[in-house]
Amino acid sequence: MKRWMFVVISMVMVGCSTRDDDDDADGGVSVVVDAGTDGGLDGGLDAGPDGGFDAGFDAGTDGGLDAGADGGFDGGLDTGRCTQDTDCLALEFCHPTAKVCVQTCTTGADCPDTAKQCDALSSTDSRRICKCATDALCNVEDGSSNRVCSIQDSVCTPRCTEDAQCGEWQRCDTASGHCKARGDTGAPCTEEGQSNCDYGTHYCSSNVCTALWEPTCPNYTNFPNKDWLGTTGPILYGFRLLSVTTDTAICGSASPNRWDIALSAYSSTPFPALKSQLSGFFRVLVDGSTRDGLSHLLPGNSYTVSGENRERAELVVGVCLPTTGTALSGGFYFTNGNFFCFQAYR
Repeated sequence: MKRWMFVVISMVMVGCSTRDDDDDADGGVSVVVDAGTDGGLDGGLDAGPDGGFDAGFDAGTDGGLDAGADGGFDGGLDTGRCTQDTDCLALEFCHPTAKVCVQTCTTGADCPDTAKQCDALSSTDSRRICKCATDALCNVEDGSSNRVCSIQDSVCTPRCTEDAQCGEWQRCDTASGHCKARGDTGAPCTEEGQSNCDYGTHYCSSNVCTALWEPTCPNYTNFPNKDWLGTTGPILYGFRLLSVTTDTAICGSASPNRWDIALSAYSSTPFPALKSQLSGFFRVLVDGSTRDGLSHLLPGNSYTVSGENRERAELVVGVCLPTTGTALSGGFYFTNGNFFCFQAYR
């Protein structure tokens, strides 16, 4: 009995070490904590952040968010940008000029809120696509201003920031984010007058934007008030000699020959419906002196306005010359507009 108690006490005393705290830390705590940190935390935390958290977060960020941001948000924003039909989703194709993916449709019910109009792609392409109406609607889904409704194609496109993002013969209007038709020399145009040509410096001639004639006539050279001219007022761009007749009732006997000249003009604001309402129109003589242009809109001379917004006008002016006159050096202008020279011969 005593021997058993001794053995037990010995075993207990062996189990209770008399080593100092350092040995306990190394042999006990260190083993547990190190193993816990290295084997557990390192294996869990390190392996967790690296293998779990990093792999999850990085993969989620790089593979998820980045892929979502680059491939999803940018891809949907930058995006719809395409070069071929295979860049687009099912029921979409790459718009031939806007270079964005567009959705096909049968009716407007097939279209998203951003582009509710189902219409033919163009007058020469009967494929029906969803078309937009306003810049605001193009952004209705995300509340941003990142997209615009293309003026040329009526489809939602990313706002442009440079000409390189626009199609051939287009340039970026950075203020609006729209790609607009170029209007400098050589750019194609389709209408008479300004068309899409640069206002105040060009006009549309034979379907090509052409620079306005530089005034070199003596009327301009001798004109002292060149600061009255500009590129924002009505612009004169063409003339035609209509007739040379004898009209002593209007012109008198000293200068009985009446030269009727048709002048063509365009304006950024509507021309008045009646010639009597016209203002700021002047004739400049060869010596540089000025006459009210309305005084040359003689009885019987026509005044015709045209265009959806009355942006074009043809004014027939009459100039009286002696019977010996065989040439007319003409000079006319509108306030803040260009100086228009012409030489007419009979």
